[in-house]
Amino acid sequence: MVTAVLYIEGGGDLNDSLEKNFRRAWKKFFDTAGLGSKTKIVRGGGREQTYKRFVAAASKTIPCKVPFLLVDSEDAVTLGSSTWHHLCWDRSEGTDDDQAFLMVQVMETWFLADRDALRKYFGAKLNEKAFKTWPKLEDVDKKQVFKALKKATDLCSKRYSKGKTSFELLAIVDPAQVEAACPHAKALLEKLRTV
Repeated sequence: MVTAVLYIEGGGDLNDSLEKNFRRAWKKFFDTAGLGSKTKIVRGGGREQTYKRFVAAASKTIPCKVPFLLVDSEDAVTLGSSTWHHLCWDRSEGTDDDQAFLMVQVMETWFLADRDALRKYFGAKLNEKAFKTWPKLEDVDKKQVFKALKKATDLCSKRYSKGKTSFELLAIVDPAQVEAACPHAKALLEKLRTV
């Protein structure tokens, strides 16, 4: 069986205590998507660091393991633009165009796709008016995403923050809702189903 080895941006400094939370959250997300047995998660740390780790892995041929890159787009992706073109990074030799994927515009965009998960996690004081009716979530600027999450959770006993909170949310988000609302997430999940 072929395993998709996902080099995923995030989790802060690679020497910190978020490793366990990072891996657990992503494993749960892919398990819920029905892809747990086909995926292995590698925490990349920062954006450039994640890319370098992916390139190093892609330079080695390991039977039954295919490396994939998953990073935030950080801004809007031009329609028809490839992931590599958007990132302005060289595609690693020996890799295909469909080995790099984007969380558009940030991982937190995926949370907005599953309002039920947000209600469950933050409770009755969640201010859902902070979430506008955005017809295309991937068009929402990352600053707006963070601002909406902050405003929505200001009165909650738990407030949104990067790190532990973001990973706890990722673990309960429904991949089917993310896939339905975020075309780049759908492309990633569809590719992983074919590995």
